[in-house]
Amino acid sequence: MSAVPPLVVVGAGVAGLCTALAAAPRPVWLVCRSACPVGTASAMAQGGLAAAVGEGDDPTQHAADTLAAGAWHNDVAAVHALVAAAPGVVQWLAGLGVPFDRDGEGRLQLGREGGHGRARIVHAGGDATGRAITTTLAQAAAAAPHVGWLPGWRLEAIGLARGRVAGVRLRDAQERSREIATPDLVLATGGIGALFAATTNPPGADGSGLSLALAAGADLRDLEFIQWHPTALDVPGAGKLPLVTEALRGAGARLVDGNGDLLMPGGHLPGDLAPRDVVARRICRHQQEGGRAWLDARGLDAEAWRQFPTVLALCARHGFDPRSEPIPVTPAMHFHMGGIAVDPDGASTVPGLHAVGEVACTGVHGANRLASNSLLEGVVCGRRLGERLRQATAGTAPAEHWVDAGPGADAAARAAIARLAGRALGPVRDGATLAHALQAIDSDRALSAARQGRLLLAMLAAALARRGSLGAHHRVDKGKNRNIRHGIDTPAYGETA
Repeated sequence: MSAVPPLVVVGAGVAGLCTALAAAPRPVWLVCRSACPVGTASAMAQGGLAAAVGEGDDPTQHAADTLAAGAWHNDVAAVHALVAAAPGVVQWLAGLGVPFDRDGEGRLQLGREGGHGRARIVHAGGDATGRAITTTLAQAAAAAPHVGWLPGWRLEAIGLARGRVAGVRLRDAQERSREIATPDLVLATGGIGALFAATTNPPGADGSGLSLALAAGADLRDLEFIQWHPTALDVPGAGKLPLVTEALRGAGARLVDGNGDLLMPGGHLPGDLAPRDVVARRICRHQQEGGRAWLDARGLDAEAWRQFPTVLALCARHGFDPRSEPIPVTPAMHFHMGGIAVDPDGASTVPGLHAVGEVACTGVHGANRLASNSLLEGVVCGRRLGERLRQATAGTAPAEHWVDAGPGADAAARAAIARLAGRALGPVRDGATLAHALQAIDSDRALSAARQGRLLLAMLAAALARRGSLGAHHRVDKGKNRNIRHGIDTPAYGETA
């Protein structure tokens, strides 16, 4: 690597890879805990990438759908910047070699998902879009002379000097440590799903980056907004709940109860393709009444099923064929709209600490993310951040002190935290359950001392502070409010019942 101060990027999903690529020619260390990048949430994404590239569509319509899904809690400027960049993102990825699905005449095949008024989801390999995009980006990064890979390492601590980033300390599975001096650290560490028992996220999505940022003094934002995907596979022994893409509903599948009656009002459209928070709440309430939910995709023809090889293989592993029997589904924690508060260029409130992807909060998703905007965000924001960090934001200086997120929870504490998180921060919430969970963690040293417990305390506090329902934060004991933006260190303002 060059003597120029390196950029350290932690996380090798779409956001981290795009940041690393765009930072050329600055030397980059790309740190990832698993065999890059197959263990990331990006690689597991089935849905696709949203872009207004179809006939009659435009970024203004894409923005309107994004704002509506986000309950108008979004940062409007961030939304318009995201959707305006989307068509160019598709062209750029195609130029890198992403094999987007096309028809016989070479036109992009566009799908429709929940909350979208038009078919604008581009796919690659049917329901394997995330893997196709991540693999292509990883191959480009592996071939890039400015990128050095550090697989099998995790970020343990951040070095600070005079209030800004000065370095990182890494640790591997053999407990070896390594320090890298850098004035710029990018956290692209993904989400928080591993804090929950029912999640579509990989085990590495444990909020580690968010916890470290909190320990370093960075402002966090919108922690209460947690998206539950309405259709994860609901079978015993599935472990991490596999996602059943909502593109199936876009192709004609319907949500039904045990009698085959429709669960969502209005039949297939618009009910089955309502925003995720709406559908997840409906299924949750049905389950609370003692019922189960099913996705009936038996009406799809053979041509349609060719777009869903992942779903077919998933169902086959669990012993049933979705072409002849309904798929049992349940809501599962899927995406965190909140995160490290960053400006449009990815800078946090700690100089030299940057964040991108799910761990960051630009405000673009508002109170509930629109389907297939996450891969888009990772590419757009990653490229923007990498371009900004082509030059170091400061010179190197020795770290004056180190901050870490504290000890991790043991197995028993992790299980307790997951139970409390699922009960209190699910699709339907109430103040009493939130307060009970907060008190249970606060009064148990094994839970409150663990970094996972402290992070959950912050999310519970944010959920209690937002006293009305908004987007994915739905409180049955309170009314609606539309214009509070709550940061962990910033009092709520402008609340309306």
